[in-house]
Amino acid sequence: MKEKVLMLASVASMIDQFNIPNIKLLQNMGYEVHVACNFEKGSSCSNERVQTLKKILEELKVKYYQIDFERNILKIINNIKAYKQVKKILLENKYKFLHCHSPIGGVVGRLAGYKTQTKVIYTAHGFHFFKGAPLINWLLYYPIEKYLSKYTDVLITINKEDYKRAKTFHAKKVEYIPGVGIDVEKIRSIKVDKEAKRKELGLTKENIVLLSVGELNKNKNHSIVIKALAKINNPNIYYLICGQGKLKEELIKLAKDLKIEKNVKLLGFRKDVYEIYKISDIFIFPSKREGLSVALMEAICCDLPIICSNIRGNNDLVENGKNGFLVKVIEKNEYIEKIKLSKNLEKSTEKILAKINIQNIEQKMITIYAEFVEKI
Repeated sequence: MKEKVLMLASVASMIDQFNIPNIKLLQNMGYEVHVACNFEKGSSCSNERVQTLKKILEELKVKYYQIDFERNILKIINNIKAYKQVKKILLENKYKFLHCHSPIGGVVGRLAGYKTQTKVIYTAHGFHFFKGAPLINWLLYYPIEKYLSKYTDVLITINKEDYKRAKTFHAKKVEYIPGVGIDVEKIRSIKVDKEAKRKELGLTKENIVLLSVGELNKNKNHSIVIKALAKINNPNIYYLICGQGKLKEELIKLAKDLKIEKNVKLLGFRKDVYEIYKISDIFIFPSKREGLSVALMEAICCDLPIICSNIRGNNDLVENGKNGFLVKVIEKNEYIEKIKLSKNLEKSTEKILAKINIQNIEQKMITIYAEFVEKI
């Protein structure tokens, strides 16, 4: 009988976007892999995509469980319920180890792992406390993460700032890998008829196209770009956003109020996002917080000039003034200035692409898993 491993995350999108490769790696290592997350709410994926994810898991012969996680850490009663659900499946399945993701998944998974004596790997996809983070984040998240690190056998960080800080915690081992990686060869092999694709999106070959990819929420900070676009007042510049989320109507209203609604296109969840990268002129990424963004990696792979916020993770990948511009998170005038200067930027180096290539990341994960299991 195969030994079992549980992949745990608070929401389905964390499994879909970041962990299918890890599931396949573990299967190739001979494990039976189970998945537990909230498939019903909180995900940045569409309902259709969640159903597709379930089919992918079924095809991979991965058993999955619904866990009623709440993304809000303050909804304690709800997450106590999630804790009991996770604890129950840990006791039933006697997993070799648990690999948990996301802040809530990390809290619940490590507490349940400690209670059931299950070994735990935790991947922090960007601590909520970081240089420049609000004080409340430090007061709330920092003590929780530091305390729970003592219940962590391996703590994986995905950017240099988090790695340095995690080394001061109590985890038995701290690892650094540069994000979840991207398939560089696959992305670069995709061809697109630029003029036809632009026409499909209501654009012409003469238009200057800015692109952002990410959930429509406060953290992604899309509103700063809309405000900058209104200030530039150039009807030839269009701003595309691929992603869905609760701020959709608010962003539409903002564009209307600033009288640039025709120049802002909210495209929702897209299956053709790589093609959209390749018909764009500038990738603009004003997030307030990131771990190490897949969208930013994809834009780099597509040789787009980058304008992004100068935050942890982003500055691991972008060298200011070379392959991109790093700007202050809420400084609208900096975005305006850098949009005008973006043509002066260089393409990203092969060294950066090699670092974030999925093959490199997978090899690092294989080593982490193998060394960990050897010591159990």
